[in-house]
Amino acid sequence: MKYQGKKVAVLGAGLSGTAAALLLRSQGANVTVLDSAEENTLLKATLDHLRSHEVEVRCGPDVAQDSSPYDLVVLSPGIDPISTLAMSFSNRNIETIGELELGWRFVDVPVIAITGTNGKTTTTELLAQMLNACGQRTIACGNIGKPLSEVALEKREYDVLTVEVSSFQLETIKTFRPAISIWLNFAPDHLDRYPSISEYRAAKLRIFENQTADDVAIVNAAEPLPKTAARIVSFSAYTNRGDFRLEGGSILYLDQPVLRMADTKLRGSHNIENLMATLAAGLARGLSFEQMLPPLCKYEPRPHRCEFVREVGGVVYINDSKATNLDAVEKALLAQDKSVILIAGGKDKGFTFETLRDLVSQRVREVVLIGEMARRIEQDWGSAVPCQLAHSLADAVERARTIAKPGEVVLFSPGTSSFDMFKSYADRGDQFRALVHALPK
Repeated sequence: MKYQGKKVAVLGAGLSGTAAALLLRSQGANVTVLDSAEENTLLKATLDHLRSHEVEVRCGPDVAQDSSPYDLVVLSPGIDPISTLAMSFSNRNIETIGELELGWRFVDVPVIAITGTNGKTTTTELLAQMLNACGQRTIACGNIGKPLSEVALEKREYDVLTVEVSSFQLETIKTFRPAISIWLNFAPDHLDRYPSISEYRAAKLRIFENQTADDVAIVNAAEPLPKTAARIVSFSAYTNRGDFRLEGGSILYLDQPVLRMADTKLRGSHNIENLMATLAAGLARGLSFEQMLPPLCKYEPRPHRCEFVREVGGVVYINDSKATNLDAVEKALLAQDKSVILIAGGKDKGFTFETLRDLVSQRVREVVLIGEMARRIEQDWGSAVPCQLAHSLADAVERARTIAKPGEVVLFSPGTSSFDMFKSYADRGDQFRALVHALPK
């Protein structure tokens, strides 16, 4: 589609919506950004920046009544397609795409797309660091860092783009086709957005939709996936069926050892799989193991992912605020070799915590619960492990300090998102870290 002179509505004034609007303006489109939030709750600097580029901005609940004729609608990933705002346009049969699809249409280099319920960000960062160290210019973008539309607008020279993609972004693709797709794992999540687990999974599976026999799909061997046209490379830290597998503390490729986990700074089976997927993508890009291993061994995990915070009185405190679903909590618990005092809870995302009850009863001595989900989790786990309800994160940390004995671990792994009490999982993790550092010795 040629955008010169076209009238385009961009729904959402966040990072993705802003990037889409500015990219469209650069192509001569007449752009209107619509956001149902009140203008005084949005970032003034962002709105001023849009308006300085002659982008019209309209805010407030009445934007859903906009009946202006548009040639195209671009949906930000944070806007639910069945929201009142989005439906007001789809009911008029106006072509609708997402910001990821828009950015893709302006990209002229191959894309590596990474999806999965957990591990997307770590794998995207691992892969970008490794590729750059090996002389293949790339940037980690998409669902982290810069939106793809912003990268497309900047027109910098890259050899490949390393793009984290979420189910929200994949919902609205049409032609998006990664040269290399990575499917890390799947677990229940986002049931506050999707009517069922199957619909959430179907959105993620769209990553393979447009791939051909010329492309590569890197997939988890332990998970059944529909047939795809792309060439399959598989991995698993839990079965021996993958091209990449684990044996004796080393990652093997086609039964040949290629990387000792002791040489890396990553721990846990989930990170072993992140490394396997990264190695597979490097191979698909023509790199050798000799090239890839040094940068992978230097990689240090980001904050909020089973991050060691401090040891106080013989008790280790770990910040796993990035754990926003049950699969992440499961992996965090399995990574511990000591008795655990678990702090969990947060926003109600529509799923039960009952599936973790057996593991919690085996690994956790006591649980401290916070947020909207506290009482529901107590109902799911209370018969298996003692539970306390805390009024705040500060109260939870103090309760955990009182309960924990030398030699134990206080693990902050919420299992759901943070928006009932915090700005983001990072804000939540930062506050936990500060509270732990403030504990008396």
